[in-house]
Amino acid sequence: MASLRLNSGESCLLFLFLSAFAAEISTCLGSKVYVVYMGSARNEEPDESVWRDHQMLASVHSGRMEEAQASHLYSYRHGFRGFAAKITDQQASEIAKMPGVVSVFPNTKRKLHTTHSWDFMGLVGEETMEIPGYSTKNQVNVIVGFIDTGIWPESPSFSDEGMPPVPAKWKGQCQSGEAFNVSSCNKKLIGARFYVSGYEAEEDMTSKVTFKSPRDSSGHGSHTASTAVGRYVQNMNYNGLAAGGARGGAPMARVAVYKTCWDSGCYDVDLLAAFDDAIKDGVNILSLSLGPEAPQGDYFNDAISLGSFHATSHGILVVASAGNDGNVASATNLAPWMITVAASSTDRDIISDVMLQNGANFTGASLSVLEMNTSARIIPASEAYAGYFTPYQSSFCLESSLSRAKAKGKILVCQHSGSYTESKMEKSVVVKEAGGVGMILIDNADKDVAIPFVIPSAIVGKGTGRKILSYINNTRKPMSRIFSAKTVWGDHPAPRIAAFSSKGPNYITPEILKPDVAAPGLNILAAWSPAVAKMQFNILSGTSMSCPHVAGIATLIKAVHPTWSPSAIKSAIMTTATMLDKKRKPITVDPNGRRGSPFDFGSGFVSPTRVLSPGLVYDAQPDDYKAFLCSIGYDDKKLRLLTRDNSTCDPRPASATELNYPSIVVPRLKDEISVTRTVTNVGEPRSTYEAMVSHPRGINVTVVPRRLVFERYGQKISFSVKFKVAAPTEGYRFGFLAWRNKKLLVTSPLVVRRVSSPSDMGLI
Repeated sequence: MASLRLNSGESCLLFLFLSAFAAEISTCLGSKVYVVYMGSARNEEPDESVWRDHQMLASVHSGRMEEAQASHLYSYRHGFRGFAAKITDQQASEIAKMPGVVSVFPNTKRKLHTTHSWDFMGLVGEETMEIPGYSTKNQVNVIVGFIDTGIWPESPSFSDEGMPPVPAKWKGQCQSGEAFNVSSCNKKLIGARFYVSGYEAEEDMTSKVTFKSPRDSSGHGSHTASTAVGRYVQNMNYNGLAAGGARGGAPMARVAVYKTCWDSGCYDVDLLAAFDDAIKDGVNILSLSLGPEAPQGDYFNDAISLGSFHATSHGILVVASAGNDGNVASATNLAPWMITVAASSTDRDIISDVMLQNGANFTGASLSVLEMNTSARIIPASEAYAGYFTPYQSSFCLESSLSRAKAKGKILVCQHSGSYTESKMEKSVVVKEAGGVGMILIDNADKDVAIPFVIPSAIVGKGTGRKILSYINNTRKPMSRIFSAKTVWGDHPAPRIAAFSSKGPNYITPEILKPDVAAPGLNILAAWSPAVAKMQFNILSGTSMSCPHVAGIATLIKAVHPTWSPSAIKSAIMTTATMLDKKRKPITVDPNGRRGSPFDFGSGFVSPTRVLSPGLVYDAQPDDYKAFLCSIGYDDKKLRLLTRDNSTCDPRPASATELNYPSIVVPRLKDEISVTRTVTNVGEPRSTYEAMVSHPRGINVTVVPRRLVFERYGQKISFSVKFKVAAPTEGYRFGFLAWRNKKLLVTSPLVVRRVSSPSDMGLI
């Protein structure tokens, strides 16, 4: 075997080379993707922006331009300035101290917040979705962008039959890729892009088959887009369930797709690239059915808050989902410049009947159209434990935890903890593989979401689950039968707030009420990707589904009132919402039917037939959001980094409660406080409104003036709302302020929490 001999000089050179190589390997292994955010876009050429980004990166790579360029992923240069790069923690820290840098934060993964609903809300018409007294035909000039998982362009929901040419203002593109080319777009689907650099930098794309293109491989993006603006499709159904014609809220509006979400989620650097392009392309509305984990971080360390701030500054309304955590203070997408949507039911439920041999009947949520022809023995899954699994472990029907000898031919009662990582459908697979013929799943989180199980199955809540287990434990040979899922109408109060829908108060800025409104998000039928189970349509639940309902409503408003600002559109949606269900009773919250509050539904359930004529709007401009940032601690220096202008903060900034928002929250009332709001007349030029107040318990509310008299369209009038403690109270209390004339009611929720000492200043 030959040996290698080196003289001392060569040894020294080799040592230096290996040392440098080892250092480079160490840097590479220690690096991760960061977003470097630098505020509003400057007036500079795109190539100059990239050159500046490379220069900044070179300065932390010891001047090595090749390494700087290799680490660079994106430059954001249209709606805002910044870049994404793969760097070490130390390099990120150095860049954060450089002039012009607002924030540096890691490439966090966001998760998706994953018909008849439009009829339920009162919109009629197959294609026009006309509202009596108004023409919404201008929706063909409204472009709605979806930042999601892409789109299935061949779906009938995205047909361009009968649509006029693409609006001349459109500046976007149709990006080719795997199984997707320029001809995949049409006069309905006018733009499609995909973003994968942030995902590829963090994960292995070969882990799951997907389309490296705008084509949707998961179905989520197609579902949300068709819910908002899909064309009319006759006889849409899911395995015969929920059958009927279906369409989006604005069926003639245009679609632009920005695919940033892949099989495991959506990364910040890709989301920001999509926001940047959407601003340049000319979209009017942006819909995002995704968000961060709760609790959410600071606004300008959060990609969605950051991107939506600049989108709003460019006149684009951003609609986002509140999240599916279901707990108090779990709502996300909390920034005041976007509209955040909670999820509700409609009057349509999809259920399976469960019959016990003692004559008791229960209903459970299910999408399984499979049915048992006869009754079978029913046992708790804990009795079918196998191998090294304990009965407790087997009660959750975990993989390989069930004994075939004990489970064969039986219905198993399984437990579900409510964890996102715990698949309900997989439990039915486990039961089927063990020889089980049916499954009753007790959802301990009581989230009651229907699932397409592989055997006859039904999901029940804790209360029903206890009754079924009691029957089993007190019966010598308990028997049961599970029937096929069916569609039922009007069995329960509607709308109800879904148990999974994330709730307020606002974790970051409790002075801003979140969520803003509620819309249908339970068992929504819409378009799907045939790449998943070869289906064209599917039923999904989540705030992912409620968000595009509001995007569709916003599109109709934009069509009729094209000059309205994003905040005016948001105000129209919020102040016309209702806190009552279809039977004129207070909206309740699943699973226990408690009376809902603004922390559940914001201003209420959306009323699309009223949004085009709100009478008054609470408008806010970019300067108002700058003042809001000052109120939560931003100083002149940080504000100017964001805006790239000469903006300044007032030496004594107002409270965040003073933002001209359509709802009013006073989270820390000691004795008394006055809050100012300004309304703009968008109704009849000569009109008068009277104040009507429902006082939060223990709080006196005084409105000055109590009468608003308008002489012209566009006139603004300010008023004050004084809150004064009248009696000892604990926790948050709720009321409302409504401005009323002969035809209209302009309603704002009032949310107040009295505090008696500095130690009593927390969220709840």
